[in-house]
Amino acid sequence: MKICCAGEVMVELARQQHTAIYQQDFAGDSYNTAVYLARAGLQVDYLTRLGDDAFSAAILRRLRDEGIGDRLIKLCTGRQPGLYLIDNDDNGERQFTYWREQSPAREMFDDTLSLPGCGMFYLTGITLAVTRSGIDNLIALLGELRQNGCTIVFDPNYRPQLWQDREEAQSFYRRVLPLCDIVLTALEDETALWDVDSVEASHLMHRQFELRELLIKTRDLTTHAFSGEQHFSQQATAVSALDTTGAGDSFNAGYLAARLQGESIEGAVSRAQRLSAVVVQQRGAIVARDETMVMGST
Repeated sequence: MKICCAGEVMVELARQQHTAIYQQDFAGDSYNTAVYLARAGLQVDYLTRLGDDAFSAAILRRLRDEGIGDRLIKLCTGRQPGLYLIDNDDNGERQFTYWREQSPAREMFDDTLSLPGCGMFYLTGITLAVTRSGIDNLIALLGELRQNGCTIVFDPNYRPQLWQDREEAQSFYRRVLPLCDIVLTALEDETALWDVDSVEASHLMHRQFELRELLIKTRDLTTHAFSGEQHFSQQATAVSALDTTGAGDSFNAGYLAARLQGESIEGAVSRAQRLSAVVVQQRGAIVARDETMVMGST
């Protein structure tokens, strides 16, 4: 199955512990997921827009090195990708500073698109926020994909600073959610966006969308998975986190890879939690390739 992940790749500068030195890399929430999906042996294309500068060329090389297809990437003359800085507190929680207003990825859906042969389409709330000028084209694309049997996967990943206000965000999410098959979310985001204060309330709110699978992660490291009338929950083993950047992105990749490779929901959650635990013990969103051997099936 061909997977298409849509979003933005940015230049990442991550502060090294107890220094004023920043290490440069590339990251972005859906891009991080695409990398870990590809490392699991799946066929992945990335949909975005880049510039014609040296950073964009380096991003393309990195995508190819990771085995991710670049046929859906449009290069824009005279443009360059966004940039962000990561700082971490003593518990590994990350704090971001962004420069992305001129990123060409923001115009990704300003033109109509067709993705023949796409079996799974993955996007996030961040993708939705930064590309919202093309919302009508995105909705048309999602509708066409579903008609062709493609599975739509959405990580709400709500970031208030990317929206004018919560009401604007809600209006866009309400257009996307009815077209989704799988939603991978966090209760913290659900509370901020919808004022739901429990897993049960979030599940009830999502029932209207008739999802195939709904996963809700909580701050105590428990994942709640709902499929039809089935409910499964599992708490991850706590680890000493150095940097939580990419924790949710890698979790999503671990879960989706496992499900696509025939594992049960329970097995997929376990695999996702193991991969996420590896990632948060390293600096940056993308860890060394040999660290992701945990992507193998259980």
